[in-house]
Amino acid sequence: MNDRAPIRILSVDDHPLLREGVASLLAAQPDLKLVAEAANGREAVEQFRAHRPDVTLMDLQMPEMSGVEAMIAIRAEWPSARIIVLTTYTGDAQVLRALEAGAQAYLLKSVLRKELPDTIRLVHAGRKRIAPEVATTIAEHAADEVLTVREIEVLKLIAGGNANKVIAVDLSITEETVKGHVKNILAKLAANDRTHAVTIGLKRGIIDL
Repeated sequence: MNDRAPIRILSVDDHPLLREGVASLLAAQPDLKLVAEAANGREAVEQFRAHRPDVTLMDLQMPEMSGVEAMIAIRAEWPSARIIVLTTYTGDAQVLRALEAGAQAYLLKSVLRKELPDTIRLVHAGRKRIAPEVATTIAEHAADEVLTVREIEVLKLIAGGNANKVIAVDLSITEETVKGHVKNILAKLAANDRTHAVTIGLKRGIIDL
């Protein structure tokens, strides 16, 4: 008989169906206990304060406050918080942002049923875990040149359908400077043209719409 207290879990996702799935999955595990749920990053921080869970399951793409922002806020108050990211995205830039924000594990939602309970136990024990396909994506781009903050701003504006002239006005820089940034972006992302650069940026999680 296991007399240890169950691992207390906070589940954060803006999709009620996913939270229900996680709840039923955890209910079948005697050593795991769901103590709170949240539908966005802001609620996540509030629920963490109220319940101090052992492990938090965090979605990344949420309204009001993203998962990464919520992780940064939580770990600013509780540096030892253990957080598992649950997502549909494998983009390397997004993964790295989550890991820098303090995520101990990164799991794809497609494998939750099979891998979530054991991943929670591993993270609770102080271990880290990254899904193999996610690790592969990171490795593929490890040697790539990183876009600067300004280049990311330009790429976001390109994604919004803006011409160089509009981007120049928006960022208070010359059109020539914008052209220089676009050239660098295409080179760094190995993109054929602006549309291709936006597609790569979205896929890798460098930008989101």
